[in-house]
Amino acid sequence: MEEVKKFLEFLELLGYDEVKVPSVSDEGVEMDSFDPLEELKKLEEEAKNCCKCRLCKTRTNVVFGEGDPQTNLMFVGEAPGEQEDLQGRPFVGRAGQLLTRFLNLYGVSRDKVYITNVVKCRPPNNRNPAPDEIAACYPFLKKQIELISPKVILCLGAFAARTILNLPEKTPISRIRGKEYKVEIGGKEITVIPTFHPAYLLRNRRGEPEFQKDLERALKLAGLV
Repeated sequence: MEEVKKFLEFLELLGYDEVKVPSVSDEGVEMDSFDPLEELKKLEEEAKNCCKCRLCKTRTNVVFGEGDPQTNLMFVGEAPGEQEDLQGRPFVGRAGQLLTRFLNLYGVSRDKVYITNVVKCRPPNNRNPAPDEIAACYPFLKKQIELISPKVILCLGAFAARTILNLPEKTPISRIRGKEYKVEIGGKEITVIPTFHPAYLLRNRRGEPEFQKDLERALKLAGLV
């Protein structure tokens, strides 16, 4: 494919104006036909049929993600809980309702951002996702990020932060919370901000000022406020 492209370019230099060089990717796929929204739908269907780890045996629904697929701000949590598993939507339980209230403080609705989790299926009894479950699901998250191409990712909790930033397994959220990191995913540099998970705030309201500060910074960097 690369040789053909070079030959066509050579013909154009010779004055053959009718020769058009197709826009192609390294894999030889015409880029004009690439639709990120359509690819995201295909990825969701693939995730719904995934059986790469043991969680497929206990899930009710795959919780892929929802929101604006063209947003500048993406939220990534840990894993679906009970209500998320039942409804097939991310962050719809008590923690999700708290997140929605914080967004509303800035006049931002959920449909202006994109919300997902590292793991797309609920771990039984809301236990922490296991390393092999995270590894099995990470390709879906990585592809979501590539297709949505946000400017900012707000990591909700330690699992999300450690996964996206490739940090040691026991790195506490308190050590990295509120800091800005730069990561390259899909050839684009993205600002990543770790913060507390809303479920933590339900148990410890003292963390709310820090969470709100992190959220406000992310919203401003994304141009949503």
